[in-house]
Amino acid sequence: MAFINSLLFLAAGQELFPPIPIRYTIDLVTVAGGPQDSMKRRLVLAILFLASCAWLHSIESSLAETPDNQTPPVSTEPPSAASPLHLLELQPHERDDAVSLLGELRGIVRLSPQSADDRLKLAEVLYRIGDLDTAIDECRIAIALNPDHALAHLQLGRALMAKQDWRASVMELKEAARLNPELTQAHYNLGTAYYTTGNIKGAIQSYQQTLELQPSFPDARYRLALVLKLAKRDQESAQFMEEAAASGIPQAQFFLGNAYRAGQGLDKNGTLAVYWWTKAVEFGHQPASSALSILRRQALSPVQPEQNRLEALKAFQGYREKIWESFPELAHNGDSETLGTTLLKQNRTDQAVPVLLQECYALSDMAQTELARLYETGLDSSLPPFDKKILACFEATAGEGFGPAKKILARIYGKGLGVKQDRQKVNTVLRGLPKQDVKAVLDELSLQP
Repeated sequence: MAFINSLLFLAAGQELFPPIPIRYTIDLVTVAGGPQDSMKRRLVLAILFLASCAWLHSIESSLAETPDNQTPPVSTEPPSAASPLHLLELQPHERDDAVSLLGELRGIVRLSPQSADDRLKLAEVLYRIGDLDTAIDECRIAIALNPDHALAHLQLGRALMAKQDWRASVMELKEAARLNPELTQAHYNLGTAYYTTGNIKGAIQSYQQTLELQPSFPDARYRLALVLKLAKRDQESAQFMEEAAASGIPQAQFFLGNAYRAGQGLDKNGTLAVYWWTKAVEFGHQPASSALSILRRQALSPVQPEQNRLEALKAFQGYREKIWESFPELAHNGDSETLGTTLLKQNRTDQAVPVLLQECYALSDMAQTELARLYETGLDSSLPPFDKKILACFEATAGEGFGPAKKILARIYGKGLGVKQDRQKVNTVLRGLPKQDVKAVLDELSLQP
């Protein structure tokens, strides 16, 4: 694998450089009394507010469309493409606040030029607004004033990472960890820097050290899973990936679904692949949505090999059974009810509608029928008619070839239910259905074939 010497996101959508470490925050706010220190306390609050305004653009990969007669691809490798760092452009009022804050901080530094802590506060704000070169200069001055300042080395390491000076960042982060072995963020960022320079063993050790210091760190578990995968330690990778997925990391949920789909490091299990992909979709994870769409096309395509088609159908059926486990208080009445319709009968609308949508995307005829009714009538004040999420579900599954959704969608456009009446759309949607089904829909709509 070629390691590109630029900023690499191990986790799409995750901030590479975490906020100011907790210990650093405590050090900043515990200042003594006096007019100058009172100003410092106000500036600390402003620094922390400004820090919360910065973020990194996320990079999401997407799965390619697969012809119906091919088995869907399963992505099992972690992201390997590099992307440069971009700090979010501040809003005008935030920019004005930053300029004012920097002026005050520089005033404090002029009053106490030998204070490494004050230099470091200034460096943090400079870093957050994207002035990396000046931030690096201030960090170096702070280190010259206090060579054993672990947080100064950490901040310098982070700024060097943002500048894509990976080898220099490794040196600073290693020094921060040496000076304070319990500095979690130093080990965490060091793992990323090691990974990018091709030191997989070092990355694994750094993420392991991070988790020893802070076991409840889901992002570290996810990133450790990725580098273990690169080291071909599939079973260990799957274990950490599952732990990260269970903690709500959508990228981990996506990769765990891939692992179950391919049987890499885990027993192959289509039901669990659908389960974890669906969990990731709840966070808006587009690659997981694409993976589910490809699997639905495999289940519905008449040109798929029969074994592949049945395997995909079984995965969705298994998922519809599995989600009952989240409601152990409900009696499962076999095929006569879905979980969503059961919840609806108990007037648990806030839970019923999302579950019905999940079942609809999992190719449940019964859920589609119930959602079609709710789409037209709504449900009291909790669900207005012509809900866009329900319509989007019909659009997606009809486009993938699900017969019940095709007939429902044709009826919606034929009658203009929440949409503009569109005869051409009706004809397009009905393509591929048996002639008798097409005729039945058109007869209901009083349209000629």
